[in-house]
Amino acid sequence: MTKLCVFAGTTEGRKLLELLSGQPLELWACVATDYGESLLTPAETLHIHGGRMDQGEMEALFRREGFACVIDATHPYAQAVTENIAAACAATKTEYLRLLRPEKQHTDGMVLVSNAEEAAAYLSGTEGNILLTTGSKELSRFSALSSRAYARVLPMEASLQSCREAGFEPSHIIAMQGPFSTEMNLALLNMCHARYLVTKEGGSSGGFEEKAEAARQAGVTLVLIGRPKQEDGLDFSALIKRLSRQFGLNFRPQVTVLGIGPGSREAMTGEVCAALEQADCVIGAKRMLAAVLRPGQAGFEAILPEKIAGFIQENPQYRRVAVAMSGDTGFFSGTKKLLPLLKGCETKVLPGLSSLSCLCARLGESYEDVHILSLHGREQDPAAELRRHRRTFVLVGGENGMGRLCAQLTESGLGQLKVSVGEQLGYPDESITVGTAQSLSHRDFHSLSVALVENTQANPVVTHGLPDELFQRGGEAHKPVPMTKRELRSVALSQLQLTQDAVCWDIGAGTGSVSIEMALQASAGQVWAIEKRTDAMELLTENRRRFGLANLHLVEGSAPEACRELPAPTHAFIGGSSGNLREIIALLLEKNPAVRIVATAVTLESIGELNACCKEFAFEERETLSLTAARSRKAGPYHLMLGQNPVYVFTMQKK
Repeated sequence: MTKLCVFAGTTEGRKLLELLSGQPLELWACVATDYGESLLTPAETLHIHGGRMDQGEMEALFRREGFACVIDATHPYAQAVTENIAAACAATKTEYLRLLRPEKQHTDGMVLVSNAEEAAAYLSGTEGNILLTTGSKELSRFSALSSRAYARVLPMEASLQSCREAGFEPSHIIAMQGPFSTEMNLALLNMCHARYLVTKEGGSSGGFEEKAEAARQAGVTLVLIGRPKQEDGLDFSALIKRLSRQFGLNFRPQVTVLGIGPGSREAMTGEVCAALEQADCVIGAKRMLAAVLRPGQAGFEAILPEKIAGFIQENPQYRRVAVAMSGDTGFFSGTKKLLPLLKGCETKVLPGLSSLSCLCARLGESYEDVHILSLHGREQDPAAELRRHRRTFVLVGGENGMGRLCAQLTESGLGQLKVSVGEQLGYPDESITVGTAQSLSHRDFHSLSVALVENTQANPVVTHGLPDELFQRGGEAHKPVPMTKRELRSVALSQLQLTQDAVCWDIGAGTGSVSIEMALQASAGQVWAIEKRTDAMELLTENRRRFGLANLHLVEGSAPEACRELPAPTHAFIGGSSGNLREIIALLLEKNPAVRIVATAVTLESIGELNACCKEFAFEERETLSLTAARSRKAGPYHLMLGQNPVYVFTMQKK
């Protein structure tokens, strides 16, 4: 079995050993202290060498064990140790790899010094208390400042002895083990009444960001001892890839995709909290990371599934990865698109509280009969949906999406609907607002808002064939805008066999009676109404507004020219062709050879032309109906039947 040796006196070294312990390797871990040894996770193939070694002792160990490779994961400031390891590897002809800790960009307001002596020299010319977080090895450099300095060291006898030898009184010694959060650092600065914080640039693993942020919040000057210039080496990700190629290792990350509910820890399930606690790295949106990251835990800000999957693939050093999703993983979540991209990972999905269940719980309502509508990143018609359902839960997106929804409902004649808005559910400034859509239409709502909309009058007619009186009609007295009447419209729509997500063309739309019924039936689809008359376009616009149909699009112009840039239709109704019937059918078939076409004809010439087209284009499914209808008309005390013009209905489709 291949033998590897890791000098593991750092967090990165311990993580590396933990990652390698699951591979077919015999591992040796070299640590300088008993404390360092106590932090290592035991493994069957792991041997531990405790105690400090000089170069000669290292050479003896390397020769005796015959390591294939030695990995130096010691602290960046331990220059002497690094030099000894490199020299011992050179003397024994053992491959040497250096694991580098990433450096951070320094911000303005820090005092940068090269070493502990320079830090002490700078501080000797200042006044005010000092919090030292540089460890115990170089405390002697600050002996002259011990009366106003507080030393934070590990709770070990050796560390306490170094404090005593440097002249620090017990009241000026803080023996604690990290990691330390920003809040803990801030509390210690306030306790010491510190005006200066001395630290080394230890990177994320050393808690540098938390120290720097605490100093900023406390108004304390940060004295930073600069890191020695790093030698050549590899970062964690590059090192893992190198070892994988060289020794045929296979790292399968454990990825847990979890729902964090509204966002507060109190609203997360126990298994979600446990998965977050155990994760080496957490991925999610900025606000989610702020809610779930623990001190010292790695985090990566990402929302797009491709970016999340790419990060996991490029960073094999993270064995346990948690992907934080807002709300519930199965409720309008990015989980659906992410899971297929996580090939090669051990994947687990944990649910969370959805915004639907949270809002209904706040309102004391059941949600078993609630219709769900998402407008987040989607073009959909809320008015049409809300007309159909008594209770609808609505997800909105964007800045003041809730205010825009209420305004849209008001404009569509639904301003009287009851709207219960939940803003920032689960956060300290959560709020519930109840009112009508009209009363709330001028309010600004937080982007994290959801709503329960109630329509007590919802009982929509589900069959097609709306009364003609519901449509605005008009045009010039001598040339009124044509409208497909109720009887013919019912038959035509029945023949079309629309699906809920159909893409429809209504050619020669007139007042739009067919277009509107198409849009109502294909509620998840799109409808394009093509009409060349300007006065008819005005009626179409008004009728679309009356029914509040966002999925109905108006196109002014003559077919087929006006249709060439439209998306391919699944269904088409031809109510008027202006003599271009053959060209229109040819374009429909060019766009979609399987398009289902229904066309009507009143004149003998149109009937003949449609018959010819059925033969020319060789439709496998062809059907012709002759429709004659009569309506009753009051004549004095009697009612007479008034006959309508006979109409032929042609249905055509290729298989």
